[in-house]
Amino acid sequence: MSKMRYSRRAILKGGAAAAAASTLSAPMIWAQEIKDITLRQFGTGVSNLNEVAAKVKEDLGFSLEMTALDSDSVTQRAATQPDSFDIADIEYWICKKVWPTGNLQAMDTSKIKNYDKIVGIFRSGKLTPESEIAQGTAPHSVGFVDGPGATKFASEETGWMTLIPTIYNADTLGIRPDLIGRPINNWSELLNPEFKGKASILDISSIGIMDMAMVCESMGEIQYADKGNMTKEEIDATFAIFTEAKKNGQFRAFWKSFDESVNLMASGEVVIQSMWSPAITAVKSRGIPCVYQPLEEGYRSWGGGIGLSKSLSGMELDAAYEYINWYLDGWVGGFLMRQGYYSAVPETSKNYMSENEWGYWFEGKEASDEITNPFGDVLAKAGETRDGGSFYDRMGAVACWNAVMDENQYMVRKWNEFIAA
Repeated sequence: MSKMRYSRRAILKGGAAAAAASTLSAPMIWAQEIKDITLRQFGTGVSNLNEVAAKVKEDLGFSLEMTALDSDSVTQRAATQPDSFDIADIEYWICKKVWPTGNLQAMDTSKIKNYDKIVGIFRSGKLTPESEIAQGTAPHSVGFVDGPGATKFASEETGWMTLIPTIYNADTLGIRPDLIGRPINNWSELLNPEFKGKASILDISSIGIMDMAMVCESMGEIQYADKGNMTKEEIDATFAIFTEAKKNGQFRAFWKSFDESVNLMASGEVVIQSMWSPAITAVKSRGIPCVYQPLEEGYRSWGGGIGLSKSLSGMELDAAYEYINWYLDGWVGGFLMRQGYYSAVPETSKNYMSENEWGYWFEGKEASDEITNPFGDVLAKAGETRDGGSFYDRMGAVACWNAVMDENQYMVRKWNEFIAA
C-alpha cells in the first residue's frame, strides 16, 4: 500500500488532523509534518529492535526511538511515568499491573486494519473453537475494556483493546543435548541431581515462579488449583522445594538478561535452564547444539502487545495507529517469526517469508533448504524440523500463561528471599 494513501486515510480519521484534511494539500502537509514526529517506545529487548525502527523510518517516514529494559523496569516505568513514553511495548501480565493506573489509553479496534485476522488467543482466548483456556493471565482476559477511561477489564471483545497484540510464544526448557546425552521429557528434570551445578532459572519473579510451578507439578509434589494464581500455602510449598535444591547446589546461576542465558548455555556451564526461543537460536547460530525441548506437561506461554500512553493525541496518535497497522501488516511478523516467535496476524507474515521458512517455522515441516535468522545466521539445515512442531502443536499445548497473582506482593517477597538464600 502506498505511504500516501495509507497516510491520507489516517489523517481523515484523526480528530486533531481533521481540519488539515479539508484542504487539498492535506496529504502533502501530512508527509512534511510526519517527518518531524518521533514516537518514544520502550519495552523488553525481545521486540525493541533497531531493525524495526529503521524500517518504520523507511516505510512510514517518522522516527521511532526505542529503549530496551528488563521486565521489572518496564512495569515500573509504565506504571509511574506516563509522560516519559508514547508507546509501551509490554507483556500482558504487565498490563494487569499497569492498566489500573490509568496511564494507558484504550484503543479503538475499528482503526485496526487486520483486527479480524488476529489469532483467537487474543480475542476469545481460544486458539481453535475446541481449545481449553490455559491457567494464568491469559491475554484475552486483560485485553479488553468497555471504553475510553475504563480501568477494569471486560470479559469479552468490546471494540476497545488495552494492547494491540504483536508477539507471543510457547516457552519451555532449553537443553544442551550433546552434554546431557539422553532424552529429556519432563519439567522435573530441572531439579534432577544429575544436573547439580549445571541448571539455571531466570531471575524475573513473575515468570520464574511459573517455571517453578511446572517443575513442582511435574515432580508430583504439588497440584495447584491455578498455577497462575497461587495461594500463600502453594507459594510457600513451591519455594521450599526450590530453596532446598538451591542449598544443595543445583543452580549454577540465575539470569536476568537474554545475553546471560545465551552465554551460560553456549559455554556449557549450564546444560538445562529456563530459556527464550531466540536465545536458543543465538546459541545454535554459534554452531553449538541447543534444543528448545517440548515437554510432556506442556508449555509456559507469554504474549506481548503495543499500548499507547494516555498523553498521546493529535498527529502523534494518528502516527501511532499507523505504526500499529504497519506492524500487523507482515514485515515485522516475518522478522519475528524467523527468530522463533509468532506474529499476532500470522497470515500477513507469510507474504514476507519464503515457502521454506513458512513451512519450517509455522507448519512444522522439514526444511527444504537452510533456515536462517534475520541476520543470515544458519539455524537449521535441510531435512530438520522445528523443536515442538507446528504453530498449532506448540500453541495448542500451552499449560499456563505468565501471570500476576492476587498474592503477588507476598510471592515477590518470597522470591527475593529465595534468590538471597
